[in-house]
Amino acid sequence: MSKLIAVLNVVAWAGFWAFGYIALTSGDLGTTQVTTAAILAFIGLIVGLFAYFRLVRSAEATGYARRTNQLSAAERNRAHEINAEAVAEVEGR
Repeated sequence: MSKLIAVLNVVAWAGFWAFGYIALTSGDLGTTQVTTAAILAFIGLIVGLFAYFRLVRSAEATGYARRTNQLSAAERNRAHEINAEAVAEVEGR
């Protein structure tokens, strides 16, 4: 499944760059053609970002890439409590 998403990622980014270039540099195209190219470039951007984030998530899940340094909910709450205590101590509460 991740190979299919990788192919989708490449195709989407290729469409983004190709149609984006057409939309930005077209001098003799009509308004509807430029608008169509811009819409296709936007679709390529959205699909490319979606596929990229799915690939990153699957790479982290399979161990191919290192996991991000996100805290769990319990660790995050503990850090907030420690910070709140330190601020209260500094402010003299």
